[in-house]
Amino acid sequence: MSHATAVAPVNEEVPNGPIFVDTQHEDLVHDAQLDYYGRLLATCSSDRTIKIYNVGEAAAELSATLQGHEGPVWQLSWAHPKFGTILASCSFDGGVLIHRETRPLDWQILYAGRQLHESSVNSVSFCPPEHGLMVAAASSDGRVSVLAHQPDNSWSIEYIQDNPLGVNAVSWAPAGAYHDGSSSSSVRGAAAAGNGESASEDSPRLVTGGCDNRIRFWVQDLSSGQWVEDASSPVSKDVGHTDWVRDVAWAPSVMPNVNMVASCSEDRTVLIWTQTGPNEEWKATLLHTFDAPVWRVSWSVTGHILAVSSGDSNVALWKKGIDGKWYQMDSVQEENNPVQEG
Repeated sequence: MSHATAVAPVNEEVPNGPIFVDTQHEDLVHDAQLDYYGRLLATCSSDRTIKIYNVGEAAAELSATLQGHEGPVWQLSWAHPKFGTILASCSFDGGVLIHRETRPLDWQILYAGRQLHESSVNSVSFCPPEHGLMVAAASSDGRVSVLAHQPDNSWSIEYIQDNPLGVNAVSWAPAGAYHDGSSSSSVRGAAAAGNGESASEDSPRLVTGGCDNRIRFWVQDLSSGQWVEDASSPVSKDVGHTDWVRDVAWAPSVMPNVNMVASCSEDRTVLIWTQTGPNEEWKATLLHTFDAPVWRVSWSVTGHILAVSSGDSNVALWKKGIDGKWYQMDSVQEENNPVQEG
């Protein structure tokens, strides 16, 4: 189905400063995502709509309003542009919609998973393009669904049974997260540890955050297509969250076989989980205890800066220095308040 579009200026121009966007949503805005090139901005709201804006150097204008959900829309995710202009959305209505811009200003629903879950779908994320066109969605029904586009233009669905209390967040491992540069390297995943099946360094991997205060790692067996918990990479219990995990974000690969995941919680903390090699334990260090519940975490494309959004209406930037300390930044150029890791 096609969506009606309207073009209108919605920005306040600030020379050499941020672009303030009047979203024209009629209710709370829950997510805002820039596409791969930073030229399109998508927002979603409790008003059940998604809005798309064209972003320039000092201006943004509304180009489309997408409809189709029957409840508040919680989160959005852009696919890699090699697949076209494609956006996934998830909602309280238990569904996931995949939208595609077929020609300028004309959006259609590419796939409608309207009864994909039995409860609210809280998080949605496209995988790295090396794995194809695939999207994961985390739900309050305790499951994560993985939708994969097939050659015949159908979509396959695999479910991961995570935890019965519900799943709030999902994030993909970057492609090459377990490559060490050698041609003979391989990684044994949970299937190898648990079921005698193999998972290679190329296997897609996920991290989830749940209402049981835990994060979990999942790996797909390439031969069977089944998703299993990655028991070969255990999660340390020395440090953890004491309330719902609201978001997880797997950092882009910076060093071979060194992986980092950020998690945030209603317990007001952000933890940085580090794995220093294949099959090693994920160990957590406390980044900071904030003044309010922490809702979202997001890495920069280089993996060196972490943005943290908390319930006190603040967004803080944190950067890890070469001394191993995490610094809160007043700006990209300025670093303050060193926090010793560990």
